[in-house]
Amino acid sequence: MQSGPVYRRATPADAEMLCGLMSDPAVFSGLLQLPFPSVDVWRKRLEDQVSQPASLHLLAVDAHGATPVVIGSAGIHPAGPSLRQKHVGALGICVAANWRKRAIASELMCRLLDWADNWAGYLRLELQVYTDNAAAIALYRKFDFELEGTLRANALRDGQFVDSHLLARLHPQQPQLSNTKEALPA
Repeated sequence: MQSGPVYRRATPADAEMLCGLMSDPAVFSGLLQLPFPSVDVWRKRLEDQVSQPASLHLLAVDAHGATPVVIGSAGIHPAGPSLRQKHVGALGICVAANWRKRAIASELMCRLLDWADNWAGYLRLELQVYTDNAAAIALYRKFDFELEGTLRANALRDGQFVDSHLLARLHPQQPQLSNTKEALPA
């Protein structure tokens, strides 16, 4: 019997559970999300993600009770629509307050980075984090994200304009073309 959470790709059927996680003030206050999310909005987001091969949205689910509960969410998606930036992914992650400090965020991050580095072809991953979110900053630094700048008065949180850091990570083994040239068979 498995004792920890189940990690899997999000589907549109997860919209209600994901909305529950995102409705928690301890979660949305650390994100660039608004309070009172709509299940329909999350369902639409998840439907759109299913058809995007360059996106991955993972969930950590506690399946031990009578009803499964989403306790963590993490995703990578293209940073923008420009073809010239298709190598850049934007990353986001959150964990329910009562599940923090149990390595769930680290496990989600490991899985995201494996997918980004080894399967999706991302060269650069970037994210924004509030400057006062020490736990998140420590997590990102653990996975080689580096501070690239501070965005002053970047977000409105609980009636106050707050600063965010922009962090980024380059692929640890940047893809290179082989120098070997082989002759084609005659």
